[in-house]
Amino acid sequence: MNSSEDAGRAVERAPGRLKRLLLVLRPGHSHTAYTATVLLMASALLSRLMGLVRVKYIALVFGRGMEADALNAAFVLPDMISYFLVGGAASISFVTILTRYRDTGREEAGRRSLNVILTTMLLVLGGAIVLAELAAPWFIQWWFPGFDPVKTGLCVGLTRILLPAQLCFFAGGVFGAVLLVRKQFSVQAVTPLIYNLGTILGGVLLAKKLGVSSLAVGTLAGALLGPFLLNWLGAWRVGTRYRMVLDWQDEGFREWVKLSVPLMVGISLVTADNWIIAHFASVTDGAVSMMNYAKQLFMAPMAVLAQAAGAASMPFFANLWAQEKRYEFAVEVADSVSRVAALGMLAGSAMIAMGPALVDLLLLGGRFRAADTAQTAAYFTVFSLAVCFWAAQSIYSRAFYAAGNTMTPMVAGTVITLISLPMYAGLNRWHGAMGLAVASDVGIGMQTLVLAWLLHRKRMVSLASLDYKELGRCLLAGSVAGAVVWAAIAGSARVVPLHGRTLDGAELVVGGVLWLVLMDRLLDGLGSALPGVARKRLGLAG
Repeated sequence: MNSSEDAGRAVERAPGRLKRLLLVLRPGHSHTAYTATVLLMASALLSRLMGLVRVKYIALVFGRGMEADALNAAFVLPDMISYFLVGGAASISFVTILTRYRDTGREEAGRRSLNVILTTMLLVLGGAIVLAELAAPWFIQWWFPGFDPVKTGLCVGLTRILLPAQLCFFAGGVFGAVLLVRKQFSVQAVTPLIYNLGTILGGVLLAKKLGVSSLAVGTLAGALLGPFLLNWLGAWRVGTRYRMVLDWQDEGFREWVKLSVPLMVGISLVTADNWIIAHFASVTDGAVSMMNYAKQLFMAPMAVLAQAAGAASMPFFANLWAQEKRYEFAVEVADSVSRVAALGMLAGSAMIAMGPALVDLLLLGGRFRAADTAQTAAYFTVFSLAVCFWAAQSIYSRAFYAAGNTMTPMVAGTVITLISLPMYAGLNRWHGAMGLAVASDVGIGMQTLVLAWLLHRKRMVSLASLDYKELGRCLLAGSVAGAVVWAAIAGSARVVPLHGRTLDGAELVVGGVLWLVLMDRLLDGLGSALPGVARKRLGLAG
């Protein structure tokens, strides 16, 4: 009996709810949009919790000093190499191509195109990584003008360790697309956990010998074992076999180039925001680290709301468009945007109200002082104002990609990024790093509104189809609940005889419970369907 049969027997013997859970978690399980979203949200939550552990470790051991700045800056060049040469093509345009091959019964042709694309890009990306290894000293000096020679040298060494991980991400993305078109998301749920675990274990096990370089080594190992190895094994299980093939006349390869080139030559503020912030923040000692810590804390709920929902929705959007179900496509996109934007408003209110206590609890200690946490919390609060925009744009962009249109979002994103650059520079000059956080919010807001308008103008997704009433209810309820919780926490700090982490923990627990109760009552009173849906999903209805 093979392992798949053993797993099947084990599932059959499991009781009710456990059986359903095991069925959803099976690698070969074909998910619905709902189960895929829930699974990826749970994965994103666990991954971000592990990411918070990583952030805590770095802050505890390295604070906001030279090593922390160098490590956070070392990710910029590898990310740029991946963005401009891969451009998200593995997980976005390849899903669209394979979906069409699968729907038309030409899976074998799709597998051959996979081999051609993977062979070509391994050669191109591999060559680019070699050149980047050689050019790293020049790039670091140019992009981070505020780094002194010692910090620059350390950043160069860390960058060179991290660069090969981009090969793992690309190859893993291609193999992962094979699973996504089959609506199999279990492997996608596990890979980010392995990746984060690699970084953490690298730091814990090798820090005494390698110092901050241990985190870069762990990151590389996590990329190899998680994003690459697990996706390759999953693709192997469904019959995909890689062999080197170079055929630039291949139909699938030519279509992939057509879809991917706009993603490669253009630039989106979603990605460039971190690069721009790091560039301008490098002139202030410790600002790169504090801004990065705040952004990573901010991205934890973002991963649950936006990235998971966007990744889960992409195959379903592509399937509807391939079947020419234009009305269903438009409704599904509008409903998805309304849901994630509404939840983003609610999450943002909680993040702003409880942000200072959260940052203090997670980061204070070791070489990270009280003044550092206060400044990081201020950045976190400003970032949190734009949660709903980050969430909505992740759905809007995937609507374009699912329809096979990568040119329009590329042009829009590039224009918005170029327009935003003077804003980042000016606000940084006038308000320092805090100005960069404000510029980030304004920029992502502009990008979201432009994508929404373009979809409307092309008659793909009407702006009128958004659930404005529900969005208004969530905005009002979130504003009131957030203000009440913020005032309660601010008042408790003056009257409760607790200090340090005990006070922070108490504020988060009490504030969280108060926020949930207020949100439930306010949304119910305003006629929102969200509380009822949440109770039903949690099994609490009735």
